[in-house]
Amino acid sequence: MDQVLSGVPYLPKRIEGLAGIAANLGWSWSPEARAVFRAIDEQLWHQTRHNPIEMLQRVNPQRLTTLAADPAFLARYDEVVTAAASLASSAGTWFAARYPESLNRPVAYFCAEFALHNSVPVYSGGLGVLAGDHCKAASDLGVPLVGIGLFYVKGYFDQRLRLDGWQDDTDERINPAMTPLMPVLGKGGEPHLATVRTTGREVHIGAWRMMVGRVPVYFLDTNLESNDPVDRELSHKLYTGVPELRLRQEWILGVGGVRVLRALGIEPRAWHANEGHAAFMFVERLRELTSSGTSLEEAVRQVRATSVFTTHTPVPAGHDMFSHEKVEHCTGPFWEEMGIEREAFFGFGRHPVVDHGLYHMTVTAMRLASRVNGVSERHGKEARRIWKDLWPARETSRVPILHVTNGVHLGTWMGGSVRELLNAQLGPDWESRGDEPGFWEQVLTIDDVKLWAAHRAQRKDLHSFIREEARRRWHDQWTEAARLAGAGTLLSPTALTIGFARRFATYKRADLIFRDVERLRRLLVNPRRPVQIIFAGKAHPADEPGKQMLQKVYSFARDPRFEGRLAFLEDYEMHLAHRMVQGVDVWLNIPRVPMEASGTSGMKAGLNAVPQISTMDGWWAEAYTGQNGWAIPLTSPEEDSDAADAEQLYALLEEQVVPLYYDQDERGVSPGWAQKMKHALKVTAERFTARRMVQQYVSQCYIPALRGEPGEDDPPTA
Repeated sequence: MDQVLSGVPYLPKRIEGLAGIAANLGWSWSPEARAVFRAIDEQLWHQTRHNPIEMLQRVNPQRLTTLAADPAFLARYDEVVTAAASLASSAGTWFAARYPESLNRPVAYFCAEFALHNSVPVYSGGLGVLAGDHCKAASDLGVPLVGIGLFYVKGYFDQRLRLDGWQDDTDERINPAMTPLMPVLGKGGEPHLATVRTTGREVHIGAWRMMVGRVPVYFLDTNLESNDPVDRELSHKLYTGVPELRLRQEWILGVGGVRVLRALGIEPRAWHANEGHAAFMFVERLRELTSSGTSLEEAVRQVRATSVFTTHTPVPAGHDMFSHEKVEHCTGPFWEEMGIEREAFFGFGRHPVVDHGLYHMTVTAMRLASRVNGVSERHGKEARRIWKDLWPARETSRVPILHVTNGVHLGTWMGGSVRELLNAQLGPDWESRGDEPGFWEQVLTIDDVKLWAAHRAQRKDLHSFIREEARRRWHDQWTEAARLAGAGTLLSPTALTIGFARRFATYKRADLIFRDVERLRRLLVNPRRPVQIIFAGKAHPADEPGKQMLQKVYSFARDPRFEGRLAFLEDYEMHLAHRMVQGVDVWLNIPRVPMEASGTSGMKAGLNAVPQISTMDGWWAEAYTGQNGWAIPLTSPEEDSDAADAEQLYALLEEQVVPLYYDQDERGVSPGWAQKMKHALKVTAERFTARRMVQQYVSQCYIPALRGEPGEDDPPTA
């Protein structure tokens, strides 16, 4: 709070608590807190992309003086201050009521990226958003979670498209003074908390803390003056394409993360690695035990009993592997500190069948965590197939990899108009009653006209945002008027609007809908039943095929044959994501089966009563009911899946989706479409929230790990 106050030129004593509220991201999913900040200066609130710290630094001091004497504002402000104070305690939370004996037993949650708010862009996409939603739900539930990640001072990258659609990757340094990041100092006031030896040098590690409601997240930082210039760059960029640098980042995350927690006096009783990037966390905990005299066998048993590992992808490129030479160059003879042989150290990361010369981060985590899970029912099955070689004596169905299907944070992703509708329909306490059996059946009784109006309001917000973004880029960045058409300025606020916003990886198939260009053109430019598609997303800087796919999509967005019915929105991030999932009419998700582990963008849309069209992969394989959207059926092995899926997609749009949407009555509402909307909202809110997800992690993984209970199955045997 002091850092926030120091950057604010003037804040009247009566409303000084605004700084403390802004310093904790709990405000970001509190409608009341957001309303208070918006009331200060609505135009500036939008200009700062809902960043209250930046807004308080820029707002006219006279405006603050006026508000400090405004009874109506002060009444709302006082309510928010009281609510914010409750975040200092877990009293009355779900976890406190069910597991009071574990309230002071922290769970350490390690992840390479966290998407918590767009003002702190240390994330690239789905994994980070999932981690952010996990922390927010843990806060709501009172779970004693502590997050550990890396502070990437240059973030992921800012996307800029050339006129020909080629993606340029630019950097913009994060200014901590504009964020809720607070520096954490050592006991003597020094800027570092721990040291880790890598590539022959001691690297000092500092940290920034960000409060996410009740959950602290610590971001490790090597950009310290005491470090070698090369080592300072370790925390500059997320997911660098240089393997050696990425390996060292993961060494800092895993080993440094454990040591920073120890330096802070935080003693986790359970440890969760969210994806294999954090696997060295398990190895460091082994070192702590073996270096103090514990046998390796007993150390492995203890680490496994208290550890959870979540694997997030069936895509090979998603599993980091490094040569033994690179690992040894990075870690040095770490096995000597552990008191074990070199072969035993590298054995943790050995795959029994393939790539014997490589150290597998995912394999390491699977060997050292007794509770391993995929992120959807289908992904659990796929993960058991992929990793069966680690348990050669088992049938695939008995490989000990379970699943906890991902979920999304309702408070973060549900739009204001839909929330207000639920307040009126279900009562103001509806969020606290969502766990009640059958509660969400009430959604099916919502008045069609009211639901249509709520969605129309959110669609209006999306179109206003698109126009303002195009205006801003036209003023600040673009020099060619031709860019305006492709940026969505010609979109209609009433035409059926499809949304596609994903990472531009080839298996996600953003270009599938362009397989028959003329057929698509006829669908989009129909004057009686027009359809439009909004695309957004980034390709990884090192993914040339992904960049080429993006360029292809962008070229169609500027093609006059489509009469402005296609748009590509640049620089996809959380702020834009909110508007897209809330404002489009139908969500499109067409990954090549079985490459999608879960996918959560469609869940976010579902929370806003937006139905989905998807292949039967990831979460949709267990979510699709026939009433909440449309499914592209599985193809047979001998079929060309791209051709078959494209044909199914065109047929669904032509024969079902478009006719249903435009089958509107005298009220301007399609009753059939409204039913799809209600079921989309019901199914998602009932089964696919981060609240349900974290509750499942707590009961199935965290509580047994906090108690040190061994897993039901043996570790990998190969």
